Amino acid sequence: MRTLYIECNMGAAGDMLTGALSELLPDPEAFVAMMNAAGVPGLRVERVAKSTCGILGTHMRVEIGGAEELCPDLPEGAPESEAREFRQEIEHEHEHGHDHDHEHEHVHEHEHDHGHTHDHEHAHGHDHGGHHHASLAEVCAQIDGLKLPEEVRAEAKAVYGLLAEAEAHAHGCDAESLHFHEVGMLDAIADVCAVCLAMRILAPERVVVSPVHTGFGQVRCAHGVLPVPTPATAYLLRNMPASAGSVRGELLTPTGAALLKHFATEFGWMPAMRVERTGVGVGTKEFPAANCVRAFLGEDGAGDEDVYELCCNLDDMTGEAVAFAAEELMNVGALDVWLTPIQMKKGRPGVELSCLCKPGDRARMEEAMLRHTASIGVRGQRLERRTLPREKGSVETPYGAVGVKISRGADFTRAKAEYEDAARAARAAGVPLSDVLRAAEREIH
Repeated sequence: MRTLYIECNMGAAGDMLTGALSELLPDPEAFVAMMNAAGVPGLRVERVAKSTCGILGTHMRVEIGGAEELCPDLPEGAPESEAREFRQEIEHEHEHGHDHDHEHEHVHEHEHDHGHTHDHEHAHGHDHGGHHHASLAEVCAQIDGLKLPEEVRAEAKAVYGLLAEAEAHAHGCDAESLHFHEVGMLDAIADVCAVCLAMRILAPERVVVSPVHTGFGQVRCAHGVLPVPTPATAYLLRNMPASAGSVRGELLTPTGAALLKHFATEFGWMPAMRVERTGVGVGTKEFPAANCVRAFLGEDGAGDEDVYELCCNLDDMTGEAVAFAAEELMNVGALDVWLTPIQMKKGRPGVELSCLCKPGDRARMEEAMLRHTASIGVRGQRLERRTLPREKGSVETPYGAVGVKISRGADFTRAKAEYEDAARAARAAGVPLSDVLRAAEREIH
């Protein structure tokens, strides 16, 4: 299975993710050319070689109208006079050109003491004269107008939907009333679309994201001091494994969090895989720790991996309800699900519902098990398992093409026809399922 692993020891931002993924692409310069020709007004994307702690990687420079958008830093602990001057300078850039007697909130993504070039988005509940703000609908319309594959545009709009939901939750409004500042919007659109385009080209079947370091402390913006992770980022972190790490400052931006949340199929440490290519996306500043996102692309390989076995006892559900719960566990990503007849206290017959899942999926599986059963508790234990390398193929039979699963050991190979394909072919041809399975087995061997 084509697998992409993203390591986020220094958090993640759109430009760093783009830089790391670009190093995995077969033709990075063609990728840059596609972005520059996409139609984002005033956009110029450039890959720049950059080192961090002696590690060479790629910094993705994104310019809008000839300038790379960087937010000036205010050092932690700066005197109030400097903080006030900083706020006045930033606020001067947002003069509205008319008076109003109501307050509004600005939602920012910043570059602070963490070294990432960040997307500066300002969300408002209304528009002001003197500069333009775009609603979520207008942002999506702008994405729809870009010269990018339809699938890429759809992914980018989905990421922006997550961002809008998070910002709306943080500020107590609905997503439709948010407005993004025009310059920051273009910069962020470029980052989001670049990551979506790179993912479309790489086409991984499995995307594993490491536990994410968010940074810690507080960061200053033009309108006050925010905790790290910022409220929007904290909302996006739901069901994502994360920790503060050892770096003071904002390491994980809302855009970075939304991109990881959208594309990750699971969270956890690097799986057993045959690595083909590695990529390093570098931030703009230097720290004692390497300021980068790393990406690894390859195929799942044979090896040991940790899984969780989760189970609960049920004695007050119908057979249909238990079967539905088992099906729902498979739908949300369980590796396997099974039922075991048991005898409960006072001689009552019952059933034990069990499933296997990856460590990063544990919280989601537990929630699904509690949601779809009458149980009020779930047990779990961490197990080790060894798996064979697996691949998918297809064989031609007299009844049409049938997919097959192939597993390989040191000196043996196992292959099995995909049930759904075989059943579909049997129904279409009006023959027993066993005829299609036998025909597929002849072609496999």
